[in-house]
Amino acid sequence: MTARASLHNVTSSQPPWDGFNLGNHVGDDLADVRQHRLELAAAMQAQPVWLQQVHGHRVVRLSSPTQTTLAEAQADGVFTTEPGLVCAVMVADCLPILLAAPEGRGVAALHAGWRGLAGAGDLNGLGIVDTGVTALCEASSADPKDLQAWLGPCIGPTAFQVGVDVLSGFGVDPSQHSPRFIRQSRDRWLADLAGLATDRLQSLGLHRIEGGRWCTVSEPLRFFSFRRDRVTGRQAACIWLDGA
Repeated sequence: MTARASLHNVTSSQPPWDGFNLGNHVGDDLADVRQHRLELAAAMQAQPVWLQQVHGHRVVRLSSPTQTTLAEAQADGVFTTEPGLVCAVMVADCLPILLAAPEGRGVAALHAGWRGLAGAGDLNGLGIVDTGVTALCEASSADPKDLQAWLGPCIGPTAFQVGVDVLSGFGVDPSQHSPRFIRQSRDRWLADLAGLATDRLQSLGLHRIEGGRWCTVSEPLRFFSFRRDRVTGRQAACIWLDGA
């Protein structure tokens, strides 16, 4: 589930955060953000746990005893095997990835910017998809091939202009052709973030992958976009197990 302005009769932040902003770290009025989060929780009839996302690969387990202590934990992924607990990540160009294990055995939400996806820098090649899939499979006794993945709105392949550092982060030789990086000039490429995430998921054994068709940059009436607006709000992707 994604949430920005899809809820009816909700409050709205003032420009430049106008819309259903869920981010409390972007300069918006905190009272408006709190109200938005309350309205989202009421619509879902469950309270999301919000992380402090840092473009890393740490994932945390959400359970009834940890629901309070995990609030604002530094992590880029959250998973649970308990019904009624909402896993959530916030984005505004980065890619939200939702995972579901078979038979309602567990779910996860991952925040994938290019660094976290690639496992760049001190992550030593181990990205958020790797840690998230592993954690959910271990917790739910599932095999990666049995997981379902949904890719949410992110910066699209015609808008995400990057330099050689991003190619290097994914282990791509800039002198060689890559379907995920289209050269625009001597030192600039267009990158397909959702495609790169799909490749990583498939390399881990996942087959059932959907979504990834929405560009946050090119749809200003639907999505917040940091690359487009710089000062902006955050939408969220949420997933939970039905407690009924």
